[in-house]
Amino acid sequence: MGLRFTKSQDISIASSSSSESPPRQPPRKTRPQPKGPQPRPTPPRQPLEPPALVRSSTTQQPPPPSQIGPILRKPYADINALYRLDRELGRGQFGVTYLCTEISTGIQYACKSISRRKLMTQKDIEDVRREILMMEHLSRQPNIVEFKGAYEDRQNLHLVMELCSGGELFDQISAKGSYSEQEAARIGRQVVNAVHVCHFMGVMHRDLKPENFLLVSKSDDAPLKITGFHHSVFIEPGKVYNDIVGSAYSVAPEVLKQRYGKEIDVWSAGIILYILLSGSPPFWAENEKGIFEAIMAGNLDLESHPWPSISSSAKDFIKKMLMRDPKKRISAAEALEHPWLRADGVASDKPIDNAVLRRIRQFRASNKLKKLALKVIALNLSEEEIKGLRQMFNNMDTDGSGTITFEEFKSGLTRLGSKLAEPEIRQLMDAVDVDKSGTIDYTEFITATINRHKLEREDDLLKAFQYFDKDNSGFITRDELGVAMTQYGMGDEATIDEIIEDVDTDKDGRINYEEFVAMMRRGT
Repeated sequence: MGLRFTKSQDISIASSSSSESPPRQPPRKTRPQPKGPQPRPTPPRQPLEPPALVRSSTTQQPPPPSQIGPILRKPYADINALYRLDRELGRGQFGVTYLCTEISTGIQYACKSISRRKLMTQKDIEDVRREILMMEHLSRQPNIVEFKGAYEDRQNLHLVMELCSGGELFDQISAKGSYSEQEAARIGRQVVNAVHVCHFMGVMHRDLKPENFLLVSKSDDAPLKITGFHHSVFIEPGKVYNDIVGSAYSVAPEVLKQRYGKEIDVWSAGIILYILLSGSPPFWAENEKGIFEAIMAGNLDLESHPWPSISSSAKDFIKKMLMRDPKKRISAAEALEHPWLRADGVASDKPIDNAVLRRIRQFRASNKLKKLALKVIALNLSEEEIKGLRQMFNNMDTDGSGTITFEEFKSGLTRLGSKLAEPEIRQLMDAVDVDKSGTIDYTEFITATINRHKLEREDDLLKAFQYFDKDNSGFITRDELGVAMTQYGMGDEATIDEIIEDVDTDKDGRINYEEFVAMMRRGT
């Protein structure tokens, strides 16, 4: 550290320490003193005290507390004075993301708007503050979404960030005719590098999944960037974490044991790479409980189709990423040096089987038609049918806010005699929370509670089918499906194609009533 000197600092040398005599000075002339009594000497003039500062009427006053936002603890901002919010881009667990344009520059960004009423508890507020802190800390790093700024008004919190117009990771893959191990390795390098950057910067992401990787543009070589830092934390050396976070199919076994560290991010990245190479997750079942059991059993399949055609180097890499013991698991920095993942590595340029692409497309669609159909059934139930469910909702909604938080959900299930473990409750809540707002609203609750005992009733299923079959032809056409799903932000062309491919078993390009019912009852 350099020394700092100020202008007021003087360096003096004592004359007694010098071996040389100072130069002789000529004698000073003295003025003769007059005789007689002398006037008293005038005391030295004391410096005047500076006048008190008078506050000008133009001096900026600090805003009153009523003008300070409780989330950011900064003055309220008018987002519409800074940005023009355009169409909706998507919905996540904690907000709606819009395309927005900065008025002063014309540059386009993505704006994630979170309703303040969704931030019900102090923990919710602390979580979103931490998310902002994470994005500020990681901004301008490779493979990390750039953060522009956070703004708060009386209704919403707005997080403005880089626009990644290429969509989610699997969007681009689904649009491909084919791709190779080399392409999977190119994508994998960016996934692993994002993890490496986070860990190097002292951050554990804790929610790595395909939906949180976005492409900057639609070009084939577009960079991949990570987002979704709501569950992220700063890594504290020696600390053991026990929060249940992440998506069911991508959580590491030590998360379910509630004793983990940053190695969980490597596991989740390994899950993504496994899906890229095979088209489906390694640990899968029809419900969350089954997925957890599969993860804990740990039977990693690298033998069945398409693995015989995948290179041994790729399989070695997957094994190291999905090592069950986190102490033996490869680190992100080590993974970047693996022969298969390196840019000059050994990944094959042979196209991967098209069946893998079909699996990825079906996995991506995630049965969005079924979720929407359940909502239609819920909205068509009579008041008499939902009277008991309404009372159950009110019993869980203990603060009367109109939504059920996780703590209210967990407490309500316990009062009902549930013996579910917290990870199962968390995954159940995530399944019920269709709009991913972080809470369960009334319609979502009713939708979830009819999931089992209403799907056997033909009249309810018929009402849902007729909602889509607008012309009463007995078939849901592609156009009808598109119109219905667009109303709920699900109507992109790729998703509609994947739904028809998955549900239309007789391959006539339409969904008949029998196919619809089979889809609705599948896996329940």
